[in-house]
Amino acid sequence: MYPEPIPVTVLTGFLGAGKTTLLRHMLQAEHGLKLAVIENEFSDTPIDGQLLGSKPVELLTLANGCVCCSIHVELEKALYLLLDKLDAGELAFDRLVIECTGLADPAPVAQTFFADEELAQRYVLDGIVTLVDAVNAERHLQETIAQAQVGFADRILLSKTDLADAQQVEALSQRLQRINRRAPIRVVEHGRIDLAELLDIRGFNLNADIAPALTLRPLVPAGQTADRIATLVLKSERALDLDKLSAFMERLLEQHGNALLRYKGVLAVAGDERRLVFQGVLGLYGFDWDEPWAEGEVRESVLLFIGDNLPEEQIRAGFAEVMA
Repeated sequence: MYPEPIPVTVLTGFLGAGKTTLLRHMLQAEHGLKLAVIENEFSDTPIDGQLLGSKPVELLTLANGCVCCSIHVELEKALYLLLDKLDAGELAFDRLVIECTGLADPAPVAQTFFADEELAQRYVLDGIVTLVDAVNAERHLQETIAQAQVGFADRILLSKTDLADAQQVEALSQRLQRINRRAPIRVVEHGRIDLAELLDIRGFNLNADIAPALTLRPLVPAGQTADRIATLVLKSERALDLDKLSAFMERLLEQHGNALLRYKGVLAVAGDERRLVFQGVLGLYGFDWDEPWAEGEVRESVLLFIGDNLPEEQIRAGFAEVMA
């Protein structure tokens, strides 16, 4: 019988956005947690100032009990190495943070925790946190990979806002919301932020919480410069036919599975008093029945997709056929 799974936070963001500075804050803050950190690369300013040498995997235990792991092997091997040392009593940690390289796609990292059965039992993906450099974001977001990092996020952290003017920051916030309507945007100052914003996000839990997608103010149209990655929200106050819904989702995943970065739904199904909730990453998804709708509550189905060049009109037409 395995112990409680270890929560995992994935930290991503383009080059120079401040991931290492944030990570240093997380490791040095007085939080009483024993964090393990996996770094995918040797950065120019490693956390301890001189993060060891040339072995495939290097482990460094800090004074407060946090653990740094620098890897030149597959992520899975590093995850199993940490488990081996944890089970043998050689290391103690209760949370894991993975810092991705600046040009890394978060998708393979996220999929690791769903595709491998043992890792899925020992670790639980808590959330993806993406840092965005407010000064250089316009240039960075010309790259699809930078847009994808924003699209995968459960939290978006804006850095260097003190070096950008208010109008620039507001325009950037609008753009980030068009890409990802489900992730709250927070400001991080020189790597400092309340750790409650980064931990216990539960971004991959199956639940009926789909906020803040429903509470955001109307977005300014993107005009002629629409990003490839964008959020698509579908709503209906009419009950959905379960068989038609299943067929709609199967077609969507078959045709666009690799373009669906993150998606989530809270649905009212005809003939059932319970909410149906589902969410997924690319082609990997899960669904379950949740609590019943409250008496007098509006039974509104909401599906939210964050995807790469999704055919919006085609998807809306398909969803219209799902009504019971």
